[in-house]
Amino acid sequence: MTDVLRRPHRTRVKVCCIKSDDEAHLATLLGADALGLVGEMPSGPGVITAEMAARIALSAPPPVCSFLLTAETTAERLADHAMQVAPAALQIVSHVAPEEYVRLDELLPRTRTKRVQVIHIEGGKALDLIDIYASHVDAFLLDSGRPSAAIPELSGTGRVHDWKVSADFVTRSPIPVFLAGGLGSHNAAEAVARVGPYGLDLCTGVRTDGCLDAGKLSRFMAEVAKADQSRRESP
Repeated sequence: MTDVLRRPHRTRVKVCCIKSDDEAHLATLLGADALGLVGEMPSGPGVITAEMAARIALSAPPPVCSFLLTAETTAERLADHAMQVAPAALQIVSHVAPEEYVRLDELLPRTRTKRVQVIHIEGGKALDLIDIYASHVDAFLLDSGRPSAAIPELSGTGRVHDWKVSADFVTRSPIPVFLAGGLGSHNAAEAVARVGPYGLDLCTGVRTDGCLDAGKLSRFMAEVAKADQSRRESP
């Protein structure tokens, strides 16, 4: 992996659980690089209709990217979900069988829609998934879900996972890695310093009563900027 992917000049920020045009505009105004649009999930916040997601994705101003979160696990259903919304990237929150990605190459080429595979960090075995998925996707996103729970948790948990595993994952991955799970202004700088991800992804950490909070997002963006400055100045 190139050094620019290990230690980007600037940590990207993806604001997830965007549920309206107003939230999309606010996140963009405050410097978000990407907007997360949550499709139907077994649990978690921020679910919106495909129609709303498509409208927000269409209105996202370049270079802001729209990410559609999908819990689908077959190539046909993944492609169908993406075609309904037309996002810049498809964020796949379940662990998909690699053969489904081979089929997805035919139905939804990566030149049309980028792919982000979510890896739920439940232990060190998550590192084994790098070799399984890296050739099929354009980025990883490390989260704190519990896919094996009675009601699977696949996004928006608000929990921090083991950042030592995440840091190892970033070091070993040949493609960019986003970090999610329990992030906010209180730990943004630590996340950048300890994990060194390509980007940070958050939902609950910048919300109040379920709504995107301009003050919280502004403070988060400021902490990320300070952490990036410190990293650039370090030997």
